[in-house]
Amino acid sequence: MQKTQKQRMLAGELYDAGDPEIQADLAAAREWMVRYNGSLGGTSAQRRALLRERFAGVGDGAGVRPPFHCDYGFNISLGAGVFLNFNCVILDVVQVSIGDRTQIGPGVQILTADHPRDATSREAGLEFGRPIHIGRNVWIGGGALILPGVTIGDEAVVGAGSVVTRDVAAGQTVVGNPARPRSSR
Repeated sequence: MQKTQKQRMLAGELYDAGDPEIQADLAAAREWMVRYNGSLGGTSAQRRALLRERFAGVGDGAGVRPPFHCDYGFNISLGAGVFLNFNCVILDVVQVSIGDRTQIGPGVQILTADHPRDATSREAGLEFGRPIHIGRNVWIGGGALILPGVTIGDEAVVGAGSVVTRDVAAGQTVVGNPARPRSSR
């Protein structure tokens, strides 16, 4: 049996982003974001209920300050006590998991979406995703970019404005572009 484009997307394989089923999912996410981003004046419990409508998992006490943007939402799992500050973006064409008590600063972008290096495939509208896993009790400073396929270990720190292009070990602090382990002084 041949996979649908959505099944290919969720498996991290090349898929056609213009597929009608995928476009319908994007439209549903846009409608949800209008409601979610209009909830700034509401309570954290009201916003958490909205997150639970769309996300794969939302732990107790998790919070995301609007405005917030994502591709689909249904590939995002937040652990207990996770906090995302204003203006975060998660491109979730595949799984994004964020562990308990992780804190994410404003303007952070978590990007699972990737594109073929071959121009002909890109021109055909094909893309793919690589999952991102962020451990528990991680701190990600404002404006950081987390690129496709990255795993950030428990209790790691990502400096503000860093561009994380490869995995970060548990307990490690990385800074810069590209993000590298901070040297001891």
